[in-house]
Amino acid sequence: MQRIAKLTGTPLPLGADLDRAIGDWLAHLCLDRDYTDKTREAYQRDLDQFTGFLRGRLGYPPCLGDMSRLTVKDFRAFLTARRKAGIAGRSLARTLSALRSFFRWLEQNEIAKNRAVLQVARPKVPHSLPKPLTVDKAADLVSPASHADKEEWIAARDTAVLLLLYGAGLRISEALSLKVKDAPTAERDVARIMGKGGKERLAPILPIAIEAIDEYRGLCPYPLDDEVPLFLGARGGPLSPRIIQLTVARLRDGLGLPHNATPHALRHSFATHLLSAGADLRQIQELLGHASLSTTQIYTEVDRDRLLAVYDAAHPRA
Repeated sequence: MQRIAKLTGTPLPLGADLDRAIGDWLAHLCLDRDYTDKTREAYQRDLDQFTGFLRGRLGYPPCLGDMSRLTVKDFRAFLTARRKAGIAGRSLARTLSALRSFFRWLEQNEIAKNRAVLQVARPKVPHSLPKPLTVDKAADLVSPASHADKEEWIAARDTAVLLLLYGAGLRISEALSLKVKDAPTAERDVARIMGKGGKERLAPILPIAIEAIDEYRGLCPYPLDDEVPLFLGARGGPLSPRIIQLTVARLRDGLGLPHNATPHALRHSFATHLLSAGADLRQIQELLGHASLSTTQIYTEVDRDRLLAVYDAAHPRA
């Protein structure tokens, strides 16, 4: 049965055996590896692009037998074609990760074996540092006074959401996925957060954020039953991340915020400001829900002044 590339709408004829293998691999990512829908969809797009490229290169729909015969040259040619199409290094690196994952799965399940993809160098990804806001600018952004021009319940909602991003270091998707039953309260000042890859963590919530949530709940004109999303849009449906992004964008000029002021910048600010105040890097890792300490270590590059001060104070010959 031929598979249809659902995300592009373009028919992608494949050999029936390869079609089944890709479908089983995608199911494995969700069921066994707990990949998010967003990651699985990205990996599916990558495989769609790859098999489409092979069809043009081979002159016929590729099958599993072709997977075993591919060379390093074939993989490099595919990545080169994608780069010429304007795909950035970060997306190319993810594409290579998808291909490696697929071929590892084929080998582990004794379906096909080809390690040529492991010999392909990972595309260079530009090294970019997080861009946190200053303490004062972050405080301005989450202040209720900055949202006073909106309808009262919407102003309370936006304040509560932004306080969760800055006060608890949540991703915007994590804050908006909270259900009413999971809302922190004065008696339960933590929130159970489901992060990337299904990684769960407990995030402590500041009293000021809990107060903001309580105010929003008291003003919200829609029923807030236990199983519905905590944060609702103007029409009573789940609040879209785009609404919060636009809210921050509109506040940039009025508050004199830099161009990098985004909802995610508040998460960066959370981590950087904790580090500046002397928090332990591993504690910050747990609070952010990073799987690896190396991901959290990037914040030490942002806060070099504090590190130099610690060095000067602690080194016996400083």
